[in-house]
Amino acid sequence: MRRFLDRLYDGAGVAAAVAMAGICVLMLAQAFGREAGILIRGAEDIVAWLCAACAFLALGHTFRNGDLVRVGVFLDRLPERARWIAELVALTVSAVFTAYMLWAVTRFVYDSYEFKEVAQGLIRVPIWIPQLSLVIGIAILFIALLDELVTVLRKRKPSYQVAEEARAAAGDFSEKL
Repeated sequence: MRRFLDRLYDGAGVAAAVAMAGICVLMLAQAFGREAGILIRGAEDIVAWLCAACAFLALGHTFRNGDLVRVGVFLDRLPERARWIAELVALTVSAVFTAYMLWAVTRFVYDSYEFKEVAQGLIRVPIWIPQLSLVIGIAILFIALLDELVTVLRKRKPSYQVAEEARAAAGDFSEKL
């Protein structure tokens, strides 16, 4: 199960990176196309959808690697038992909020599907297709939160803490900037 979850998080991170590379390619193609007198129709629509995919698909991966904003300064000063309780509370509240967000976004995308809503830009596609990246990304974040909640309940260090400690031991303080 651990291998599957790690591959899920890494795969989502790779998908987010591919979306970011797609944004770069489209933006460069538009810039060079403009100089050559070539119009790339619908590039703005695709870039907007890729931006959403990039942001949401990366959530689970960045959370597990300690790259999302957390209040570690507060937690680091707590005694071990109080830190454990604070981690449990924070992960539980985050999981509940993310579950609600997943439900709401899934309902929103399903409504787009039911009403056969079409994108308003130059590219006429059913809008639920690019919106799926939101649902998938939030679902992966929810799974990551539950994964860390189980880890903390077992009185183990969460992966984001392990990742931060590994970076600190290696002398990498770049995320502190």
